[in-house]
Amino acid sequence: MPEHRSGSGTTRRSHLAAAGSLLAALALLLALPGAAGAADVPQRGTARLGQGVIAHDGQQGGGPTGPAAVQTEGVDVSGHQGNVAWQTLWNSGVKWAYVKATEGTYYKNTYFTQQYNGSYNVGMIRGTYHFATPDTTSGAAQANYFVDNGGGWSRDGRTLPGVLDIEWNPYGAQCYGKTQAAMVSWIRDFANTYKARTGRDPVIYTATSWWKDCTGNNASFGATNPLWVARYNTTVGELPAGWGFYTMWQYTSSGPTVGDHNHFNGALDRVQALANG
Repeated sequence: MPEHRSGSGTTRRSHLAAAGSLLAALALLLALPGAAGAADVPQRGTARLGQGVIAHDGQQGGGPTGPAAVQTEGVDVSGHQGNVAWQTLWNSGVKWAYVKATEGTYYKNTYFTQQYNGSYNVGMIRGTYHFATPDTTSGAAQANYFVDNGGGWSRDGRTLPGVLDIEWNPYGAQCYGKTQAAMVSWIRDFANTYKARTGRDPVIYTATSWWKDCTGNNASFGATNPLWVARYNTTVGELPAGWGFYTMWQYTSSGPTVGDHNHFNGALDRVQALANG
């Protein structure tokens, strides 16, 4: 009998240990999605135009179909592309380009010189863009950082006005933790500071769905700021409130040579007109 009781106790302890192991395994499985989500957050500085478009708006082909007004092909690049084959792009019909200059007040594109000067040297009209992070510093601080690090403008006929890239936050909350009113104020702070520094209203790059969610579809920028809209589809679709037409349309992230391709809403002389202000 003593031996039997001892065996029964051992068996009971084994069952308890097994149950504990099972609970621990379940806890680990429940924790894994959160851990994977944290691991999926990209490194600061790596964000680029349209990074969230496919994930949030999808991608259904690219480029308009059927009769359309004249469109002038362009590309946008960042450090993600590294050294760009500008001559190849020029030979393919690309006539204008935007190059990422800065992000927040903490990042400058390490490939900026090759990309900005390289596009110019093959004959393109080019400009620069800033990836906004409204949760890190003020709109004015980021506009000044942008202008001081490649985001300026000159009336040389080959330099496009700077772009504010305001879209999904790749590092956290979609609207950067801001209310719609606070987001509109942040954008206005950036735009006013950029114009005070350069004499030009910045182009606003965004996607309609993001603009609706994070600004409440604010209509107050359409009269002053050219629109660069992101929509990876065969038609541009609905525009954000306040804009009756787009100036540029990023229609795909899977184009030849460089992924991000765009249409300028007009012939080359319209691109030149935007450069000249």
